[in-house]
Amino acid sequence: MKEKTPEGVRLDKWLWAARFYKTRAVAREMIEGGKVHYNGQRSKPSKIVELNAELTLRQGNDERTVVVNSISDQRRPATEAQQLYTETAASVEKREKNAIARKMNSLSMPHPDRRPDKKERRDLMKFKLSGDE
Repeated sequence: MKEKTPEGVRLDKWLWAARFYKTRAVAREMIEGGKVHYNGQRSKPSKIVELNAELTLRQGNDERTVVVNSISDQRRPATEAQQLYTETAASVEKREKNAIARKMNSLSMPHPDRRPDKKERRDLMKFKLSGDE
């Protein structure tokens, strides 16, 4: 069987093949929603991906900047998908700093073990309303 080398792969298909998003539809929504930037600019899902292009993508709280190493239109195992791109050192450092900041914030502002009951909610509302006067 002859090996096919994809030369023109759409951005949404490449993001799906590189395993950034679970489906092409989700990848398409993220691109259209402005969560993905191609070489510093918003683009369309049909944009053809080129080698050495810089992509900036947001996934939840994290923002990654990756450089395209190779192009594929097939979704392969995660170990092979990671070969399609290289994350920049600045991006890795920034994500680690944000993760540490989130951990520190969650430690300084712990969540209560349970929701307040009816009497406690009434007391809270009374307290909040009394502060406005």
